[in-house]
Amino acid sequence: MSDIVRLTIVRNEPEADLLCDLLRSEGIRCMHRVTDLGAGSLDGVAPIGAREVLVNEDDLERARELAGSP
Repeated sequence: MSDIVRLTIVRNEPEADLLCDLLRSEGIRCMHRVTDLGAGSLDGVAPIGAREVLVNEDDLERARELAGSP
């Protein structure tokens, strides 16, 4: 079983949904959540704003190719 790792950070929830839809269409399981990158601004609980997209570590390389992430 592989660890869950951050693929990338996107601007908002709709962008995260689109990226996860792309990844899932290629058989890569993913999820997204509010990122703690800006912790302290709105106490890190705002439902809007930056989201981090997470994938299994075993899928990271392929997910990066699909997402266009370095």
